[in-house]
Amino acid sequence: MPKNYFGERVAERYDETSADMFDPAKVDPAVEFLAQLASGGSALELGIGTGRIALPLAQRGIRVHGIDLSEAMVARLRKKPGADQIGVTIGDFATATVEERFSVAYLVFNTIENLTSQDEQVACFQNVAAHLQPGGCFVIEVGIPDLQRLPAGETVRPFTVTPERLGFDEYDIAAQGLISHHYWIEDGKLEVFAAPFRYVWPAELDLMARLAGMSLRERWSGWNREPFTSDSRQHVSVWEKRASE
Repeated sequence: MPKNYFGERVAERYDETSADMFDPAKVDPAVEFLAQLASGGSALELGIGTGRIALPLAQRGIRVHGIDLSEAMVARLRKKPGADQIGVTIGDFATATVEERFSVAYLVFNTIENLTSQDEQVACFQNVAAHLQPGGCFVIEVGIPDLQRLPAGETVRPFTVTPERLGFDEYDIAAQGLISHHYWIEDGKLEVFAAPFRYVWPAELDLMARLAGMSLRERWSGWNREPFTSDSRQHVSVWEKRASE
């Protein structure tokens, strides 16, 4: 089982440190997008965390089940209103199973990259396909690798630089990986957190989907269905499970 980087220390501050991602302007379009795909059916969230997407989606009448490796994150979810309507399985979402078939499964906020090997990412697609009804959809929201934005010869890209916080990604281009470093001041003390990720290209994800019996249905630059172009910094992709699988 992969290492859990989202233990108690991270979980207790997760909603605060990711507060911008809880903004309704970011949450509502994602929930609307997923609710339309679910079409009154059920949804499986991989990496459900503290329920940023699952809770409002459940409020839309969609039955939601989640998988997450972090008991600490799920404990935060359980304290929130409406959490009693959501089932959760503790485990690695690349391999954990649920005795149910879903209309839609989804991975948001770059969480596919928490699987740090290609084999794990391929296994995730296969696991999702096994949990989808024929014609069901798998949705991933993930950034485009920033390699073209790295200065020549450099392997480090800052993403947060403020008087209180410093964050940067350190790329291992040969291994298609990166380590995300975070430094911040809390109560006058320097706090440090780092976690590994495996960045993945859209075409690579499409091939993983094909290996799992799914095909690309649509790809957008965001949840509001903005066109996906060469300038896009992220994508929201939807793969559909073939009826014959």
